[in-house]
Amino acid sequence: MPPFKERGTQVTRGEAFVDAAFAFAITLMAVAGESIPDSVESLSNAMKGIPAFALAFALILRFWASHADWSRAYGLDDAGSVRLSLLLVMLLLVFVYPVRMVFAALFNSLSGGWLPAGFTITELSDLPVLFITFAVAFGSMGAVMWGLYLRAWRFRERLQLDARERLWTRLCLWNWGLVPVVAMVSITLALTIPATRESGWLLGLPGFVFFVLHLSELILRRRLGKQLKALEAQ
Repeated sequence: MPPFKERGTQVTRGEAFVDAAFAFAITLMAVAGESIPDSVESLSNAMKGIPAFALAFALILRFWASHADWSRAYGLDDAGSVRLSLLLVMLLLVFVYPVRMVFAALFNSLSGGWLPAGFTITELSDLPVLFITFAVAFGSMGAVMWGLYLRAWRFRERLQLDARERLWTRLCLWNWGLVPVVAMVSITLALTIPATRESGWLLGLPGFVFFVLHLSELILRRRLGKQLKALEAQ
């Protein structure tokens, strides 16, 4: 939990709806295209889908945890905040399948086909479409989270955020603000890299570029740690 005093001490109807929607989305992702195994072989194939599910689950969990932290930290329940939360839910439910498909395709490629993708890519030209869909999903949801933290920053005086809380809020603004930027880079790469065998590993670059976000988050958190230490020293 970030260095905040909890302003959202009571769970609102909107927050409860968001939590239920995230749980429903994970359920959809878990059962998407799956059937109850009727043999050891089908059970083995189903188990091979765990890595893709785990990574997609972790991504969705990141959005849920950040929204939960935002709700508890700021306690905003105004019309604008509710609309943004509902928009986040809508985007989640629309893009829950493409998110898992991208991770399934990733593990299918890294394992040389041993881990099943669960769907068929008929042509290499399908890959850019898959990456663009994922970038739109991740980028738009990241933009909504950025909008929520921006709303909290605009109300910083009314919320009486202290110096530590303001530093953390700015960190979250940077973290989520970079998501749509990297998504645009991914879309640009998907549109410009030729979808041919000659492109080789470059075909996967629109997907791998998202790992830059992990590096940027580590850098920003290290910077935040230094700023907090300097603040405590004062």
